[in-house]
Order: sequence, then structure tokens, then C-alpha cells
Amino acid sequence: MSIGLSEQEIFRREALQQLRNLGINPYPAEAFDVNTNAKDILANFNSKPEAYQEVVIAGRIMSRRIMGSASFAELQDSTGRVQIYIKRDDICPDEDKTMYNTVFKKLLDLGDFVGVKGYVFTTQTGETSVHVKELTILSKSLKPLPVVRREEDGTVHDAFTDPEMRYRQRYVDLTVNPEFKQIFMNRSKVISTMRSYFDSEGWMEVETPILQSVHGGAAARPFKTYHNTLDMPLFLRIANELYLKRLIVAGFDGVYEFGKMFRNEGMDRTHNPEFTSVEIYVAYKDYIWMMAMVEHCLEKVAMAVHGKAVVKVGEHEINFAGPYEKLSMYDSILKYTGIDVSAMDEAALRQTCRDLAIEVDKTMGKGKLVDEIFSAKVEEHLIQPTYITDYPIEMTPLAKKHRSKEGLVERFELFVMGKEIANAYTELNDPIDQRERFEDQLLLAGRGDEEAMAMDDDFLRALEYGMPPTSGLGIGIDRLVMLMTNQTTIQEVLFFPQMRPESITVSNIKDEAEENLEFAAAGVPSEWIPVVKKMGFNTIQELKAGNPNKIFNDLGGMRKKLKLDIAMPSKETVMAWFV
Repeated sequence: MSIGLSEQEIFRREALQQLRNLGINPYPAEAFDVNTNAKDILANFNSKPEAYQEVVIAGRIMSRRIMGSASFAELQDSTGRVQIYIKRDDICPDEDKTMYNTVFKKLLDLGDFVGVKGYVFTTQTGETSVHVKELTILSKSLKPLPVVRREEDGTVHDAFTDPEMRYRQRYVDLTVNPEFKQIFMNRSKVISTMRSYFDSEGWMEVETPILQSVHGGAAARPFKTYHNTLDMPLFLRIANELYLKRLIVAGFDGVYEFGKMFRNEGMDRTHNPEFTSVEIYVAYKDYIWMMAMVEHCLEKVAMAVHGKAVVKVGEHEINFAGPYEKLSMYDSILKYTGIDVSAMDEAALRQTCRDLAIEVDKTMGKGKLVDEIFSAKVEEHLIQPTYITDYPIEMTPLAKKHRSKEGLVERFELFVMGKEIANAYTELNDPIDQRERFEDQLLLAGRGDEEAMAMDDDFLRALEYGMPPTSGLGIGIDRLVMLMTNQTTIQEVLFFPQMRPESITVSNIKDEAEENLEFAAAGVPSEWIPVVKKMGFNTIQELKAGNPNKIFNDLGGMRKKLKLDIAMPSKETVMAWFV
């Protein structure tokens, strides 16, 4: 039984058995109804002491000071910590002093859950405390918590700060670092504020399929599964856009959905394979109206979280009160590069990319080349909320043609701190135009562009029944929460971010070594193997199933994104991996 257990874990298991021998159930089934909490006591006792003469509170024991026949302890509940005072003769009024002398002093440990009944008073040192009259064990902790010591001046000793440990054991992280709970409380505020705003406007929250037979609505690599009864492959959704538009066709004036999306791609500080977004579609509106709606919504979110529209993010003060700056895609490139690309054809754009030292490949069409220039030269400058509008038609097959500018569509993306936060269109509702756009996408796919959209015949059929003029919006909730809570990594705003399996066994190490040998045998340089895996290709078979041109281009993108100081493999070298 003790194999693999630490000395502390063995002692706790022995204490558990001793409790049971005393007839005490360390995991009772009965409810323990509390009538207050730590925050309430500390905030209100001094002004209303008469209201705290019969309190019931529960939580974890986080520290103890045992002093003979009386002791102090700190109890932590979901709202904070409060000191409790335990006197032997109060919890053991009869001759039997076991509950204090044995149970409290010897068999309880830090991390155990207890419930107490008593009254609130102020100690001689002026600390608000609960004088305990009854003590109940609610749950025995068998693993010791990390001991994090905090001084009165705020100094922290032995902090539980290792990021990997914190993300893997979030239950420990939030217990010993309760200040991080505020991040997730604010996350809840962000979502609830947006939901309340949408509901107040009369838009209906809906649910659409997560398992889909055709993955559409975005350009991304999906997770694939299989339905045994239907004998068919299915995909975890990469977007919910096309289903929500079907509901506009069905006659709803406004629909929205908060939901999980899944993309089988790389992970970094702003990407997790499972992420949360909200998409909303409102009939009889356009992207100009949507800009004003977004400004109103995000100002409400900032006010809910911070009580003001200006939010501290890193070294910047971000003002979420509208109106936001607006720049067309072409104007933004002109502003930050001095180059007017608006009239350039594909050949001229390709030469411009070479002049700017931007790596491209032959699979890229005009829209992709413009996007590469924008990403490399403009995004980093967009600190305050900025709308980038009017995108080339090749970049956005689901948006309506611009009402006055040939070759553009009515689309905007909202950038804050150099990152895209929202994406919106005046939605394309012309089924003939939409079919032609899909056909253009098929041509790009034929050139090797894996991000080109597939033909969706059912969606086209829905449009043929008629969809009213509509504006649609998507907002990445995780990135928005990062901004609102001043966090630099997406893992900090997710309770349970995706991570590699924790257990490292000999077979795991052997398997990884064999995989690396297979990559090396195919010609992948050793320094590029971790990059290839970060792109989502964990085996040589997965790599060979990919598109060579797309992978070559993505390698260049990863080299730039990760700021890698390693030589870029030549096109011929990468092509040889697929032989």
C-alpha cells in the first residue's frame, strides 16, 4: 500500500484509519449548510457584530498554531481566509477531550476540509476571528499541499509558480494561489456580460452541432473521429458559422452561440487546440452597423470587469470606448510600409514580398500575398483597438462584395495589442456569387492551398431558399479574456489547457526516439523535428500526408513566428521529405 507514497502521504493515510477507528467518518455524506463566508465576516463584522453571533462556515485548514489547550488556524473558503480560534473545553465540553487532543492536534492536517459553528469576535491583536464551538471533519486530504508562506508586507516564500505544474494541477494552483481565481471570475463576467447584452437586444442563444460530417466555416485542420452506428467519419467543428447562417435563412432575426471550437494545429501562447468563441448573426444589418455594436459590447465588458473602459494591458492603457480607428487593409499597408499594393497583380505582390524579405510560395494567390504583407508589417503596430476593413475578395469567400470598391469585400477584423480579436462581414447571401467563390477556392486548393474552403452544397441550397441581408461576427473569447485580465499566454485564462501526457515512461521515451529517427531517415534536419511536431505532425506518416508546398510555407512562418535562429531548409530539401 505504501509503494510510491511519500512519508507525508503515509502519515495521512494512517491518520485516516485512526479517524475511522474513533468512529469518525472522514468523508461524511450529510450536507453541511453554511450561513456566511470569510469575505462577508471580514467585511461586515465590525459594523454589524450582532449579526455574527451564530455563524456556520466551512473550508480548508491552511495553517495552524497549536498552543496547549487553545489553538488558532486559518480557514480558506471560496471567498478568502479567516482565522478560527479553537479552545479544547469549548469543542469538548464533557470529560472526553479526544476531539481536541487527538483529532484536531494529531489527526488533522493542512488541506483538510472542516466545518465550524461558533461566533465572531476580535482578538487582542485586533484580528477578526471565529470562536469555534463545534468542529466537523468534512474531507480528509491525503496529499500535502505545497506550503506557500505570505508575509504581511506581501512577500511570498516557496511559491507554487512552475507554469507546467500550475496548468496540470489547476486544483492545487487555485488552492495555494487563490489570487488567480480572479482571472476566471473575470472570464465568467466577460461571457455573462456579452450574453446579457445580446439577450437584451432580443437575439436568441442557440446550439449547433459539434460533430459535423463536413468541416466548414473556416480554414483549419480538423480533429477526425468515427461514428460506429452511422458507419461514417465525423469531424469536431472548426467553426459554427454555416449552421448559424442556416438559422437566419430559417427566419430568426438574430442568433448567437458561445461554444468550443477544435483545430488540430500547433499550440503556442495564443493558440490552444480547443478554444472558445462566440459567433453572432443579425438579419438586416451590415458590417458598418456591426462595428458600432462591437464597440458598445466591448465597452460594456470592460466596465463589468474593471469599472471603466480603459484597461491596463502590459505597458499600455487600452481604451475600449468607441469609436475605434478604422483603416482599410490597403491603407494600413501603405501607412506602415509606404507601399501602395491596391493595384498590384499577383506577380507584383510576389515581388513586393521578396523586396520585404517575406517568405512566400507558389501556392499563394493574390489574397494570401496581401495577407502575408499585412501580417509581417502591420499587425504589430495595431495596439489600440483598430478596425482593418475592406479585404481583397480572394481572402474572404463568405463575405459580400463591397458596395462601391471593386475587388474588395465588406469585412473587418478588430486588432488590439497586435492580435486579431474579432472578425465580421456583411454576409454574402447571393447563392450564385457564393457558388462562384467556392469554385475559386477549389482552384486554389488545386494549387496546393490546404486552407482553401471546400464546396458546401447544403449551405448553397440553404442560400437558394433566400437569406436576408445579414451581418455576422466572431470573437475569440480566450484572447478577449487575456486582454481583460492582462495575461500574456492563453494557458493562464483556461482552467485546463491542453498539454502532453504527464507520465514519462521508458516506452514513451523510446517511442519518441523512434519517431525522431523516422523523421531523420526521411531527411528532416534534427533542429527542425521539434518545429514539425509543433505544427501538429507527430509522426512521419502524418507529415507525408500533408501538402508539401503548404508545409514548406508554414515552416517559414514558424521560423519567423518563433524567432528561430536556424537555417531555413530549401524547397528541394522539403520536397524530398515526401518521396
